[in-house]
Amino acid sequence: MSEQKHLVDVRNLKEYFPVKSGIMNRVMLKAVDDVSFTIDEGETLGLVGESGCGKTTVGRTLLYLYKPTAGEVYFDGKQVTEKNIQDFRKDMQIVFQDPYSSLNPRMTVADIIGEPLDIHKLYANKKERADRVSELLTLVGLNSEHANRYAHEFSGGQRQRIGIARALAVNPRFIVCDEPVSALDVSIQAQIINTFEELQQKLGIAYLFIAHDLLVVQHMSRRIAVMYLGRIVEVGPSRDIIGSPIHPYTESLISAIPMPDPETARHKHRIILEGDVPSPLRMPKGCPFRTRCRYATKACEESRPELREVAPDRFVACHNR
Repeated sequence: MSEQKHLVDVRNLKEYFPVKSGIMNRVMLKAVDDVSFTIDEGETLGLVGESGCGKTTVGRTLLYLYKPTAGEVYFDGKQVTEKNIQDFRKDMQIVFQDPYSSLNPRMTVADIIGEPLDIHKLYANKKERADRVSELLTLVGLNSEHANRYAHEFSGGQRQRIGIARALAVNPRFIVCDEPVSALDVSIQAQIINTFEELQQKLGIAYLFIAHDLLVVQHMSRRIAVMYLGRIVEVGPSRDIIGSPIHPYTESLISAIPMPDPETARHKHRIILEGDVPSPLRMPKGCPFRTRCRYATKACEESRPELREVAPDRFVACHNR
């Protein structure tokens, strides 16, 4: 990848969890295994892959909600470490997947949104705090009169807006959006996605947008990174990834996107993957996708392919591409 300065620069990030195997043994679950990517100021990078591939763990690890096993995270050219992470908390925030469990039911909306303001001491008096909470509620499309109500009084979409307002309270430059619409009704998803887009245009925030819905990611993201079993297998501009996928796994994901036009859908070839996803506790030797890949060769058994540039701004981890 180029040496220019990026807002977020993740290098060889690893997150391994010890898991019991039998009575005395422990094995390492490689949730994130050597992941690298960059995000520029005001850009959205979409991160996609099937459930359990490590997408959420990537987001939480780069924010040091989990301590990384290995690897480096840089924000605006400065390395983020366990010792200095508090210096970056205002700049890097997260919107969680589940708006029902991520909001404290005992706190009013004013206290939920105001908590980051309290922690970082971002107001001079109570009126200034109340004004900022009111401003944030309006920014995410809620009424300032909602401030004194409790989270259980709101719908799922409204709760997620409260979560977004909480993340915005400290004026972050980067937000990890951890599947922020997957727990919502389809009719509400578009509204929340539009809110994210409007906020990005207004405030210039960069996003890591994690999702398993490729159409949502394509709509939101300038570039897409595809994950499989803890590793990124393809990265490229959204239009190129959707229109001409290179990695066999990406091909399969794209082929599963439903088409609204019946005529187009009839002529579309669906690529069905054979076999089961290998256990991350017992990864196959060589390429982790080879057990399900129709193009697998002897080379795929012998060594794991590295992510390499195969065209301008297109990166893929495959021996046969």
